[in-house]
Amino acid sequence: MTRRGYEVFSFAKPTVCPLQIQPACRCDRHQSCTDVILTDMEMPEMDGIRFIENVKKKNCKCRHVAVMSDNLNAEAMYQAVKLGCSAFEKPLDREALFNWLDNIERTGQYSRKLCDWFKETQLSEAG
Repeated sequence: MTRRGYEVFSFAKPTVCPLQIQPACRCDRHQSCTDVILTDMEMPEMDGIRFIENVKKKNCKCRHVAVMSDNLNAEAMYQAVKLGCSAFEKPLDREALFNWLDNIERTGQYSRKLCDWFKETQLSEAG
């Protein structure tokens, strides 16, 4: 992802992600703090569907969300699609992921002017 020009933030637990901690999205109406959210279905303390539901309830502006799992059963797929997510099976098929990103980039459905609150939160927690 970094070779493609994306700045990547990863978290050992989803509950420490600023998108979960903040009570509401802090981005302006026409901005997003991220171009893409990629989450696993099986994580400590919270599954991927709950993570995405929480982000969407807070009116996150990110339009490109995907889940990945080595156990994408019919119910999980239904929930992901219902939330407007793409889904990838693990082991992750890099070509499928890169095709998804290519489509986002080709159609210009991403923002090169991202809101900085997320990055600022990361820097303050690290320092």
